[in-house]
Amino acid sequence: MSRLRVFAGLGAGVVVLSFASIIIRVTPAPSIVIAAGRLAVATLVLTPFYWARFPARRVELKGIPVLPVLLSGVLLAVHFTLWIESLKRTSVASSVVLVAMNPIFAAALSPFLLREKVSRRAALAVMLGIAGAVVVAGPQFGSGAVTSGNLLALGGAACAAGYLMAGRRVRPRLSLLSYIYIVYGVAAVLLLAMMLAGGHSFGGHKWQVYFLIGLLGLGPQLIGHTSFNWALRYVPAPTVAMAVLGEPVGTTILAWLLLRQAPTWYEAVGGAVICAGIYLAAADVPRLTEPAG
Repeated sequence: MSRLRVFAGLGAGVVVLSFASIIIRVTPAPSIVIAAGRLAVATLVLTPFYWARFPARRVELKGIPVLPVLLSGVLLAVHFTLWIESLKRTSVASSVVLVAMNPIFAAALSPFLLREKVSRRAALAVMLGIAGAVVVAGPQFGSGAVTSGNLLALGGAACAAGYLMAGRRVRPRLSLLSYIYIVYGVAAVLLLAMMLAGGHSFGGHKWQVYFLIGLLGLGPQLIGHTSFNWALRYVPAPTVAMAVLGEPVGTTILAWLLLRQAPTWYEAVGGAVICAGIYLAAADVPRLTEPAG
């Protein structure tokens, strides 16, 4: 695989993923319906491809620990629930920058959950992340709704970090298709149950809602998220980390152009500090193995 093709794939993934927050912001449906629909669409699209070669898939599932896989799906579901709700309460720029802090949370939690030592780079990343979050959210503490949105985004980042750490135990032993199909499927089932328990349903919405949810599932979920996992087979994690940083930048620009939400000076400064911390934290994580395709 040529580096040009890999970078092209990463670039396409960043562009598609940058539209996620914009689509969510303009979708007139409860957050839980958007989250459940997004994962359900992605799972349904993957289903025929997964089951077409199930005998081979079944072989690789032998010996895989069940708990980390289930935990990955649960944390992914909670991540989307919190983050999508945050977009209803705070600005797109604040939400997307704060939720992108998952590598920083991973660096902070690794010593406790994975018994990994904290390097100087990881420690600096955590400090930059905290400082940037204070700059982004600090001036908005006077607004209860905005503050709750910022806290939800941070909670979404923490869940995403847990999702990644749980997946590290099983991802090297599973093909990309098997891993995302199982994890997306677990998340979809949990979100659908939460949606029904909350008294919501997929019925009764305008056609635009179904169209936008379909776009989320096909674009940001299947193309955006999957492109980063795919690229890790061919390029080091720091390279992918640099590409991931394009999402909050791209989303902020799109929010400015499409939603007329210009970033404030503290969102711009704090976002830049957080992006520096995200890169340091993500670049500090070694490639444990060569992921299977």
